[in-house]
Amino acid sequence: MSATLAVTLVGILLIAAFGFVGRRRVVNLSEWTVGGRRFGAVTMWFLQAGEVFTTFTFLGMAGLAFTGGVASFYALPYIPLAYIGLYFLGPVIWRRSRSRGHLTQADFVADFYDSRLLGAVVAVFGVVFLLPYLQLQITGLGLAVQLATGNATSANLSIIIAFGLTVGFVLWSGIRGVATTSYFKDVIMIVVLIVLLIAIPATFTGDIGGTFERVLATHPDMLRIHGGPFDQTWFVTSMLASTIGVLFMTLPHQWPALLSAGSSKALRRNYVFLPVYSISLALPMVIGFTGLVVVPAVTGNSNGVLLALTNRAFPGWFVGVVVVATAATAMVPAAGLIVGMSSLIARNIVRVRGERAAFLTNQTSVVVVTGLALVLALTRPDLLANLLLLTYSGLDQFVPAIGLAFLSRQLVGKWPVLAGIVVGEVLVTWLTFANISVGHANVGLVALVPNILVVAVGAAVERALGRGPAARPQPKSSSPDRVRLSSEKSG
Repeated sequence: MSATLAVTLVGILLIAAFGFVGRRRVVNLSEWTVGGRRFGAVTMWFLQAGEVFTTFTFLGMAGLAFTGGVASFYALPYIPLAYIGLYFLGPVIWRRSRSRGHLTQADFVADFYDSRLLGAVVAVFGVVFLLPYLQLQITGLGLAVQLATGNATSANLSIIIAFGLTVGFVLWSGIRGVATTSYFKDVIMIVVLIVLLIAIPATFTGDIGGTFERVLATHPDMLRIHGGPFDQTWFVTSMLASTIGVLFMTLPHQWPALLSAGSSKALRRNYVFLPVYSISLALPMVIGFTGLVVVPAVTGNSNGVLLALTNRAFPGWFVGVVVVATAATAMVPAAGLIVGMSSLIARNIVRVRGERAAFLTNQTSVVVVTGLALVLALTRPDLLANLLLLTYSGLDQFVPAIGLAFLSRQLVGKWPVLAGIVVGEVLVTWLTFANISVGHANVGLVALVPNILVVAVGAAVERALGRGPAARPQPKSSSPDRVRLSSEKSG
């Protein structure tokens, strides 16, 4: 066994150990999903920051800088921009969800529009669009191990062990396990990136300044947003789609982390300082620019640029440490995805009676969704490749539903909102799979326009027919651990 693989396997075991020690007494789904809503600002920092850095952010940002140059900078402003808005909107979600007992994104939507059907539709789309994202974390870990060791068998062994252990600590600890592993993940990731930022340019170009001098001399187009797939349209629409996705909480796995806050003050404090964390996204980009002047002789895989340079600059044991950091950026976000998906299934898709039955459904869902993603990653890694393109575009279709639900009074009925979501999802799917050209614009933004129009027209028709919600005010209180819709039989 190589030193790289040995360090990788030990690191994976260490990550899982942090997850297992995060357990508290889990008595119900609320404790498992949102930690009893007691997390302070520090825990919230690591928990929410853990959602920002995934395995393909760690490797992919370097790869995007390598292929698209400064077009990769679209990823820098969207998180700070979104968190400015969430400073105000996040506490609205937290207070209402605490009062009404929401545990999931679909709970929030279903309760506001008084429609379990709408909640179920949101939950189904949420699970479907997150599944390829979960598979992506698994595939990313396998790619890292394979590139570092040159052995596909080692990659398969590593991802089986890693995600078997991830399922174990998620079942054991729930959201608290995700929080404790986030501490380790962020520390090792930042330390590794700083070492790589200093050492890789020093090894290949002299220093960071030398990197950009050589890029300017050999690849000047990479220092401006030029034509091709990464043009100005791609840059602007990608940044805008990412911003509204985070701002309007369209990603279902964002919700357990937000709802686990102990107070709205802790949440707001977190949104003040979290944008600083996005600076770390620039670190792998610099490594990607370094790769522009040396990688063609090393590898043609853009996502492998960071590891290819690491292999040449460091001994095997440190390459293993870098792979452990990559494994952490796969396992921790994957754990958050698993919590979000299984909670949607147990709360909003599968109808069961009783807290114990719901908790059992949730635990079963953890195993099923992770097992499915793991099998697909090992046997058909390209099966969901096209669906992956739909993940963010598809989830952005929740923007009108969630945006209107931030209001204190319901102004639009459930049917226009449901129709808008369906139209948006159908259009996103059609544009993607039929290869309909929309230039380099983000497909999610293109589909969001008719989505909003359908909601607006539907609301106007409701009012004309006198069948709208008549500005129904939201109920102000409910059991803290149970969503109560005004009519359980409503659509």
